[in-house]
Amino acid sequence: MPHPDAKIGAVNRRTAQAALAVGALGVVFGDIGTSPLYTIQTVFNPSDPHPVEATRETIFGVVSLIFWSVTIIVTVTYVLLVMRADNDGEGGIMALITLIRRRGVPGGRRTKLALAALGVFGASLFFGDSMITPAISVLSAVEGVKVAAPSVSDLVVPITAAIIVCLFLAQRFGTGAVGALFGPVMVVWFAVIAACGVRGIWGHPEILKALSPTYALGFLFGHFSTAFFSLAAVVLAVTGAEALYADMGHFGRSPITRAWLLLVFPACILNYLGQGALILENPSGISSPFFLLVPGWGRLPMVFLAAAATVIASQAVISGAFSVTQQAARLGYLPRLRIAHTSAKTVGQIYVPWINWALMAAVLALVFTFKTSTALAYAFGMAVTGTITITTLLFFYLVRHHWRAPLWIVVPGAGFLLGVDLLFFSANLTKFTHGAWLPLLIAIAIFTVLTTWQRGRELVTHRRELHEGPLRAFVDALHAMDPPLRRVPGTAVFPNRGKATTPLAMRANVEHNHILHEHVLILSVETRPRPHVPDDKRLTIDDLGYRDDGITHATASFGYMDTPDVPALIPLVRRAGIESPLDDEDLTYFLSKIELHRSDAPGMTRWRKHLFLATSHLTADATEYFHLPRAKTVIMGSRVEV
Repeated sequence: MPHPDAKIGAVNRRTAQAALAVGALGVVFGDIGTSPLYTIQTVFNPSDPHPVEATRETIFGVVSLIFWSVTIIVTVTYVLLVMRADNDGEGGIMALITLIRRRGVPGGRRTKLALAALGVFGASLFFGDSMITPAISVLSAVEGVKVAAPSVSDLVVPITAAIIVCLFLAQRFGTGAVGALFGPVMVVWFAVIAACGVRGIWGHPEILKALSPTYALGFLFGHFSTAFFSLAAVVLAVTGAEALYADMGHFGRSPITRAWLLLVFPACILNYLGQGALILENPSGISSPFFLLVPGWGRLPMVFLAAAATVIASQAVISGAFSVTQQAARLGYLPRLRIAHTSAKTVGQIYVPWINWALMAAVLALVFTFKTSTALAYAFGMAVTGTITITTLLFFYLVRHHWRAPLWIVVPGAGFLLGVDLLFFSANLTKFTHGAWLPLLIAIAIFTVLTTWQRGRELVTHRRELHEGPLRAFVDALHAMDPPLRRVPGTAVFPNRGKATTPLAMRANVEHNHILHEHVLILSVETRPRPHVPDDKRLTIDDLGYRDDGITHATASFGYMDTPDVPALIPLVRRAGIESPLDDEDLTYFLSKIELHRSDAPGMTRWRKHLFLATSHLTADATEYFHLPRAKTVIMGSRVEV
């Protein structure tokens, strides 16, 4: 018989998995789960530049296209395939770039640069998605008052703005707390939209025929001119697919997969079928098929529930944007931003204040500019299709070149899935002048910032390393000086990026002041992919080849939930028995600060240098980050020209 402790452990694991699945409902699936609010309404929008008439044939064709699009793009591409490619549990386009870079890129530098640029542009499109999703989702829900309470229709935009502000104010409490709050709401949401869908299907069960692919194929190839343009709106049914992948670090692949297959997917499809049945009975229902599917007595409560659900939809892409930002910073495409870890159990649950407030400003600007969800719909589709296409392409490159899958599997699979993605992408290009230009403009702007920072950082790192020089050689040179260097009383602590190069502040003391403290500690801080590192495994000590010179290097390892408190390390270093006694009363911290200045040196154009210097002001303050006492901290600057 199994041991009682084993049974308890299994129960606890199942409970934890269930909690994660509910939390995932509250963070990951809000975007795709609220797509029924506006997808079919947008397809049959009479003011569309390429209108689709609501006939029996087009209704069956559109509903069938929605079902098979969701099945192919979300279930097959993302849930079954792409989410298998994780970087230490993290997902998203940046995770794919990391995996490709880590394992090497066959084909040389050009191939590597092309793939990296493609991935960065996909991430830039996702940031555009993160701006558009809260605007269109909350607007579409609040617009339900036009059906439930027409007298307050003029308040749609102010109410939307107020809800969005509250959402972004809540981000500082963390994804886990938000998920725990939103998860039960989303369970109710999916149960209600499924029930409404069943109500519609009950009246016209023949709509179930639309589940057959023959209706989608017949509509697509038999009425291509109409079906092709409808794809620009059909794609709204898969908005949020990238968020499933980008948010994988928050909850893990298994809880997301279970929640999708067991609840989200069936509920959404039932609602789409119900809306199709409603329009079959009453073609005028295209004005608001989602809310008209709800009984009259339940429409006003449904507006409140939809508003809550769309707030949650916004959460999916916001938390995804936090993850992509963190990965972009790790890869060198963004400066070191202040990132708060909000969970001791899950490494991916983070909060990035600067990104949070920038997104809020962008979302509010979109709400006040476009004012209706319909006006934003085509912009939304372009962001979604571009991101999905790039993700699929990078994934199959990884499958072929790193997982070594045979061509007879890769070519048909990639050809089919990329063909579907490109069909949607080209359909959205037809809406370029009607709003599809917006996400492309946003993506180009963000792509420019990311690549400019990456290039500028390369130039600065190269020039900084020339200034710093190798640490071992510097210590050897100190011992070879004749006469010996003057050593002054006290202890100097030099936080440094690593053990390879010399701290600039230390080099400046020697070369310009011709002195060095009697006791020197060079300290490097590393963050490990675990919540906490115990004190007995915190430090690694290196005497740099000399046991009696008072110069020591220490590497401090922190978990991602640990606070990198440098002064708190001093007692641990002292207990480690290093050669230098550390006296708290006579201890000074020396920070090396780089002052960036524009020059005429080659490497970047003038306008990109200005952009790089502007972006550098976002870097988190090192004194605050390492919790250094300002009264005992000396900041020594070094000029680097770019």
